[in-house]
Amino acid sequence: MSTLSFDIAHLLAGGMLLVSFMMIYQTRLYALLNVFALHAVMLALSVAWQAVVQDAPHLYVTAAIALFFKAILIPGALHRIIQRMGIHRQVEQVVGTGATMLLGMGLVALSTVLMLKLTSGSDALAREDLAFALSIVLLGFLMMITRRNAVSQVVGFMSLENGLILAAAGAQGMPLVVEISVAFSVLVAFIVIGVFLFRIRERFDSVDVTVMDDFRGEKR
Repeated sequence: MSTLSFDIAHLLAGGMLLVSFMMIYQTRLYALLNVFALHAVMLALSVAWQAVVQDAPHLYVTAAIALFFKAILIPGALHRIIQRMGIHRQVEQVVGTGATMLLGMGLVALSTVLMLKLTSGSDALAREDLAFALSIVLLGFLMMITRRNAVSQVVGFMSLENGLILAAAGAQGMPLVVEISVAFSVLVAFIVIGVFLFRIRERFDSVDVTVMDDFRGEKR
């Protein structure tokens, strides 16, 4: 593999990691959805480049699925859900943005040290892509834990899945049938989540998970 190919792969994977931090930094839902769309675009570019490097045409399908569903369809639909439900458009946080960013940097350092040590015998590109991917997965978990609003938690889950797709593509890709089934699973899950959010809004007049805790009598 040429140095240029290696550098471009790292630039794209590193761009995904940077956008993950941008998502953690956002305090408004619309901005968060726009940044998630950018995250999906970076994923599509990264997977498409892996298709070039690995000479794996089926990865182009994965890139197209990520671009259409995650960069266009899902963010657009979530925009409509927010407008239709009249959801409070501030991202409600359990932990402050500064502390969350520091935790995120610690998770990235941990991921890099751990993954590079565990995959010391693997191809250099695969090793470092897996390190980036694990960092993105952990940042997705962090967003889910430190955000109260259900929509931002859904975005955290989808960004986590982006990291898993990056890892699979970097590890010589996934079988095409698996990629298609994953795409349809994501679409079905999104439909279910949309219905679920409407029901929460109808029942509790909020999508803040603390309201549901209070409703059950679990006062904080």
